[in-house]
Amino acid sequence: MDYKQSYEEELERNAFLAERIAELEEEKEELSFKLNRIKNNPLWKASAPARKAMHFCIRNAKRVKNLGGPRGILMKLDYKKREREAMKQYGTKSFPDEVKRKLEEETVFDYAPLISILVPLYNTDKQMLKEMIDSVMWQTYKNWELCLADGSDEAHAYVKEVVDSYNEPRIKYLKLEKNEGISGNTNKCLTLATGEYIGLFDHDDVLHPEALYEYVKVINEKGADYIYCDETTFKSGNIDHMLTMHFKPDYAVDNLRANNYICHFSVFKRTLLEGTELFRTKFDGSQDHDMILRLTDRAKCIVHVPRLLYYWRCHSGSVASNISAKEYAIAAAKGAVADHLRSHGYTDFKITGTRAFETIFKIRYKINGTPKISIVIPNKDHTEDLERCVNSILDKSTYTNYEIIIVENNSIEKKTFECYEDLKKLSDKIQVVTYEGKFNYSLVNNFGVTFATGEYILLLNNDTEVITVNWLEELLMYAQREDVGAVGAKLYYPDKTIQHAGVVIGLGAHRTAGHTHYKQSRENLGYMGRLCYTQDVTAVTGACLMVKKSLWDELGGLSPEFEISLNDVDFCLRLRKLGKLNVFTPFAELYHYESVSRGLDDQGEKAERYNRESELFRTKWKTELEAGDPYYNPNFSLDRSDYSLKINN
Repeated sequence: MDYKQSYEEELERNAFLAERIAELEEEKEELSFKLNRIKNNPLWKASAPARKAMHFCIRNAKRVKNLGGPRGILMKLDYKKREREAMKQYGTKSFPDEVKRKLEEETVFDYAPLISILVPLYNTDKQMLKEMIDSVMWQTYKNWELCLADGSDEAHAYVKEVVDSYNEPRIKYLKLEKNEGISGNTNKCLTLATGEYIGLFDHDDVLHPEALYEYVKVINEKGADYIYCDETTFKSGNIDHMLTMHFKPDYAVDNLRANNYICHFSVFKRTLLEGTELFRTKFDGSQDHDMILRLTDRAKCIVHVPRLLYYWRCHSGSVASNISAKEYAIAAAKGAVADHLRSHGYTDFKITGTRAFETIFKIRYKINGTPKISIVIPNKDHTEDLERCVNSILDKSTYTNYEIIIVENNSIEKKTFECYEDLKKLSDKIQVVTYEGKFNYSLVNNFGVTFATGEYILLLNNDTEVITVNWLEELLMYAQREDVGAVGAKLYYPDKTIQHAGVVIGLGAHRTAGHTHYKQSRENLGYMGRLCYTQDVTAVTGACLMVKKSLWDELGGLSPEFEISLNDVDFCLRLRKLGKLNVFTPFAELYHYESVSRGLDDQGEKAERYNRESELFRTKWKTELEAGDPYYNPNFSLDRSDYSLKINN
C-alpha cells in the first residue's frame, strides 16, 4: 500500500469536505440575513395576520388533498370517532370480571415463580400510595411480594402507617435512615427481595390486575427472562382518562439505544443481575434506561406482552408530566447509552437529542475506513429523472468513494443514449451497462451488481433525488455493523409528504407489506417520535437500500420470482433469516418521484401481476405473516399506515 498516496488522498478529501461545509454555512448565513431583513420589514410585520390566514388555508388544503378530498375527511373523522370508542377497551373495561378473575386465580402453572416487586418510596401522596398497593393486591396471580424501601422525611410519616394498615405478610417494608435517591432506594428494595423474578414499579403508578398473570404465562410458554408490556399515561386519578397510549414494538436494540421505549413494566429473572448492580447511582434520572440496556444484553429470551398493562400517572413533577422537571435525566440518559455502546466495542460515536425530544437520540457511529459503495440504478428512458438523480449524487454527496452503475434496460428513445454519454463525461465514477431481456426488476439489479467493485451495494431508483449531503455516511454507518443487513432511507414525495419510513409486513389491503406514516408531512414527529430516530424494522424499500456486498452474494441478490414488486421485502426477510437486523434511518433523506418511471400497479395487467406476486409472497412468508410484524404492535390497524388503533367492527 502507498501510505503517502493514501494520506494525500485523505487530505484532499478532507479539504473537499471542509470546502463543502464552508459553502453550505455561507449559504445558510446568506439566507438567514435575507430572512431577517424580510422579517424586520414593517410591511412584513403588518401583513402577519393575512399571512397566517393564507398559510392556514394552504395547510388545510393540503390536508384535504392528502386525505382524499371531503369524502376522505369524513371517513377519517368517522374512523377517529370509532377509534376514541375503541380506546375505552384499554381502561377499566379491560379488567377481568368475576368469572375470569376466578379462572386466573385458580390457574396452576407448571412454574409459578415468586415475583418481587420493588417500589422505592419518597414522600408519596397518601391516595397515590394506596392506589399503587391496591393494584398489586388485586393481581390475579398471587405469588408475589411487594418490597418497599421508604426514604420519606418526617413530614410524611403517614407512609408507614398506610403500609401497616394493609396487614399483609407479602408486603415487606424498610424505613431508610435517609433518602438515597431513586437508585439507592430501589437497590435497598432489592435487599428485601427473595423472588426468582424482579419487577420494577413506581410509587405513584397503577398495574392492570392481569399484569403478573400475563407475565407468568410467557415465562411458562416461552421461557422469558425479561418481560415488558404496553403502557399509558393518565391523569386526574382516573386510569380511564388516558393521555398517551404507548403500544410498543418487540425487542429492538436500535430503538432502545435511541429511546427508552421499554420503560414500564419491566420484570426479569434475578439471575440476570449476577455480577452487576440493579441501579447505578451515577445514572440517576435515567437509571432504568441504563438497567434495561445492561439486562437485555444479558437476557436470552426477551418477551414483549402486547397488552396495555401499566398505567403511568401524570402529575406535577412526574417524568410523565414533564421531562424538564428532571433536566439531569437527559445527561444521565446520554451517559447510559454511551456506556452501553462502549461495552459493545463502539468508539468515537456521538449522541445528540432530536427534534422529537431531548432524550430521543440520534447516534452517529464512526465509519471504519472509506469503503467503496456501488450505487446501482436501473433505467429505461426517463432521462430527466435519471439526470436529476445522478446530478444530485454528484453535487450533494460528501462521501466520495462510490461508483454509479446505470443499468440500461430496453430504452427506445435516442436522447436516452445521448444522456448516458453526457453523464459519463461528468465523472469517471459513472458507467453504463446493458441488460438485455424482458424487464424483471430483480434480474436487472442482480445484473448491475455483477459489475460492482464496492464493498457495499446501494440499490437506488432512477426517480430519486438526494436531499441530505451526508446521506451515504448515514446509511453506511449502520450497514457496516456485523448485526445489520439492509439499511433504508427516509423518502418523500415532491410535496414533502412521506413515501417511505420503514416497511411493515401484513400491512395494507393485500396483507403483504406496506409503508408506515405514509403521506404524513415531513415535519411530523411520527408515532411516539418514530420519524425522528433510527430504528429496527422488518424491511425497507429497494428504492434506496444499502447492504454489504458479501451479504448480497450470500443470498444471491433479489429473487427473480418477484419480477416487479415485493422483491425488496422478500430480500429483507431473507436477511432476517440470517439473523440480521434491517434498519431505517430518518437522517438519510431523498425525494422519491415514485411511479413516474414505472406507472401505478392498480389497474389492468399490472394489477393482475401484483395480485399474483402478492399471493406468492403470502404463500412464501405465511408463517411470518401469521406471527405478525415484530416491530408493529398488534393493537394497530393493518388497514391504515398511521398507527391508528385496530377497531373490531
